[in-house]
Amino acid sequence: MRVSDCMTREVEMATPQESICDAARMMADCDAGALPVGDNDRLVGVITDRDIAIRAVAEGLGPDAKVGEVMSTEVKYCYADEDIDDVLRNMGELQVRRLPVLDRDKRLVGIVSLSDLAANGATAHAGEALSDIARPGGPHSQTWH
Repeated sequence: MRVSDCMTREVEMATPQESICDAARMMADCDAGALPVGDNDRLVGVITDRDIAIRAVAEGLGPDAKVGEVMSTEVKYCYADEDIDDVLRNMGELQVRRLPVLDRDKRLVGIVSLSDLAANGATAHAGEALSDIARPGGPHSQTWH
């Protein structure tokens, strides 16, 4: 099965010039925790609810801060014609739950999530990927030092 068989095709996209408040509203409207960021029909980043919380709010930036100030610019993606088993393996290695989907001209054509892949018959591989995604990345503590 290919990514194009199970990806979400209707994807909201933010621009680097939009405010983080607008991006948060778009996330709320489409019930998503991440948005691809595009500029002139090209994927230039991804902004997540965590980016807004950690890179903006926690750093004292207001709701008018621009998406481009807090987005992740090192974008991981997959191609629509890739096999889902390969993509799941890659998601596990990258420790991500979703990837933007590009065509071979590198234009955004969708987004694929771990749950999209699991719901379309790749349950065992999705479980393996989730196990890799959930592995600890280092020491974490919720106590104040």
